[in-house]
Amino acid sequence: MLVLSRKQHQSLVIGENIKITVLELKGNQVRLGIDAPENISVHREEILNKTT
Repeated sequence: MLVLSRKQHQSLVIGENIKITVLELKGNQVRLGIDAPENISVHREEILNKTT
C-alpha cells in the first residue's frame, strides 16, 4: 500500500485520467473530490461490500 500525505486543495493522480483532490478537512473527516472518466466506477467501500 502506498501512503501519501496531502493538504487541503492538494491532489494525487492515478494513471493518466483519475485525479483525487482533498477538498476539505473537518474534524476527523476528509472530503475528497474525484475526477474520473464515466466508464470508471467509483464506490465507497462499505457500500460495495454490502452488495457483494
